[in-house]
Amino acid sequence: MATRMEGLVLQTLDRDGQARFWLDALGYRVTYQDDDEIDLGPQEGEPGIEICLVVDPGVGPKTRQNRLHLDLTSRSAEHQAELVDRLLAAGASHADVGQGDVPWVVLRDPEGNELCVLEPREELLANGPVGTVVHPALDPEVEAAFWHAASGWQRVEGREFPTLRSPDGGPCLEFLPTDEPPEGPRPRLHLDVRPLPGDPQAGEVERLVTLEAQPVDIGQGDVQWVVMTDPEGNAFCVLRTPDA
Repeated sequence: MATRMEGLVLQTLDRDGQARFWLDALGYRVTYQDDDEIDLGPQEGEPGIEICLVVDPGVGPKTRQNRLHLDLTSRSAEHQAELVDRLLAAGASHADVGQGDVPWVVLRDPEGNELCVLEPREELLANGPVGTVVHPALDPEVEAAFWHAASGWQRVEGREFPTLRSPDGGPCLEFLPTDEPPEGPRPRLHLDVRPLPGDPQAGEVERLVTLEAQPVDIGQGDVQWVVMTDPEGNAFCVLRTPDA
């Protein structure tokens, strides 16, 4: 049994503005919208549907570097420069997070969320517009082991840092070392997972507890999802079973 990685949730001050920025940044389309959230996903036939971007209101101003960020792919040096220019024109800004002299470009979106525009990397081109979801961790091996067991994603060999990828393709999930603790129970970005069809939500929550995740109460009230933290205390949500 495994949990399907469903989406990366971006909580915002300006839902519509952030959705417009990320639609342009990724070349995505709106796959779902209601009074609260806007879901963004790849165009039909493109890889990466394993992780959609859910733009959701309900968070205060950004006060620290996010625990998660997206690495965007480029096909050539010219394409990288064009993408950076397009994002700057859409409201992004350059960011210095101590990266030094590197071939990728670090930016912030209009609300200050970090992202990187990577130099061309052949091994990431098939992943789609998002090459990697970067997940810094106090112990990258422990976090990678948890998410491997939770999701069934496989280890990518030959990478400098622990990296997982879905058998169906799409973005990688890469765990980089950090000394910074998790953001707490209400991070600006968090992962959503969902049990596979036929697997009850409650049973999946119990399974994740055996992997050292914990349910947490952040004041969410009576909702259809279960808020949990992974072994390092990073919050994520377990959504309702698809056929429930």
